[in-house]
Amino acid sequence: MNVEYHRWWSRNLAQDMELKVYGHAGKPVVVFPCQGGRFYEYEDFGMVGACGPFIDSGAITLFTVDSVDAQSWLNDSVHPADRARRHLAYDRYIVDEVAPFVWERTPHASGFLATGCSMGGFHSANVFFRHPDVFDALIALSGVYKLTRFVGDYMDEYIYLNTPLAYLPNLTDPWYLDRYRRSQIVACVGQGAWEDESLADTRQLQAILASKGVPAWIDFWGHDVDHDWPWWRRQMPYFLGHLEL
Repeated sequence: MNVEYHRWWSRNLAQDMELKVYGHAGKPVVVFPCQGGRFYEYEDFGMVGACGPFIDSGAITLFTVDSVDAQSWLNDSVHPADRARRHLAYDRYIVDEVAPFVWERTPHASGFLATGCSMGGFHSANVFFRHPDVFDALIALSGVYKLTRFVGDYMDEYIYLNTPLAYLPNLTDPWYLDRYRRSQIVACVGQGAWEDESLADTRQLQAILASKGVPAWIDFWGHDVDHDWPWWRRQMPYFLGHLEL
């Protein structure tokens, strides 16, 4: 397996940012880490190995990015508005810096697949819905799709624009909706331990997408399926095996 490590100074975040690449061809998959996680956790927790057959066959290439959650949504020392602004700088880093890096390595791709587990599910869904000109597929596992856990009931323009359960119900722009309808959307959640918040958010997301006429595969796994890596290692290759890559 081809594995690369990259690091560069981000002009949007004004700090060094790191990522890893796994693979040599196929659909580019941008992987977001869990809450406060790092770019190497996908490998450390066995997810790269679980995706190994798809990587080795040239079906996908993984690009595992770093997070700045500790500076944004998890940073209790600053106002929620400042946390949101820091996240928007991260969003620009993904679209203005990571995306060109990925396009350079996969110039024939139709678009990227965004994925992540837990808070990575939030990041992947949010970047997919905000930028459907870059991302045309989504696999969100045990995601949350609102930010009340981090900012409470506070809401401003920036929080709103990063809360899929807030902005999607009001979205009527065909530029977005038509792209969603042409995309492949998967959101999966278990019904076991630690999945209550993700389960509630996923049900809301399902209802919103259905009301917009956006096809999506919303999959609820069993009551023994917990919010944890062993299940995500089973879910990710399962869904990769069913998508058109």
